[in-house]
Amino acid sequence: MQALPEYSGGCQCGAIRFHVVGALTHSSICHCRMCQKAFGAYYAPLVSVRGSEFRWTRGEPRRFQSSNMVKRGFCADCGTPLTYEAPDGVAVAAGAFDEPARLPPTIQYGIEAKLPFVDALGSLSALRSEEDAEAGDFLLHILSHQHPDHDTAEWPPD
Repeated sequence: MQALPEYSGGCQCGAIRFHVVGALTHSSICHCRMCQKAFGAYYAPLVSVRGSEFRWTRGEPRRFQSSNMVKRGFCADCGTPLTYEAPDGVAVAAGAFDEPARLPPTIQYGIEAKLPFVDALGSLSALRSEEDAEAGDFLLHILSHQHPDHDTAEWPPD
């Protein structure tokens, strides 16, 4: 018998971690204005965990009731958006997964609020971080405090 796929993830600071067992087949981008505001971004990438075994393994998000039907989970310590919780199930922020590349979006929602330039983002000039001459000195001195993209034994770190 083939093992079910497993996924893990968490917030930026590591106070909250989660684990998922089971196929995740519904990955989306939502352009609605509520999602734009909740993520502070042009759109919200979300992955439904409906039908899988989902559990919090460290901490649990605080929640904001963004409408009469939906709660949004986030880390109270670092602010990372984590969940979209509706009567039909929970979706987790795609970027909160340790390996978001495993979960490419398959559909877009809320396109009536889609910003007019979003489809052209891929055509913008692009630089790797180390190629940005203006950020060179800044990048040499930056020390990340983000939690690594894997489970750790404790939080906060020593």
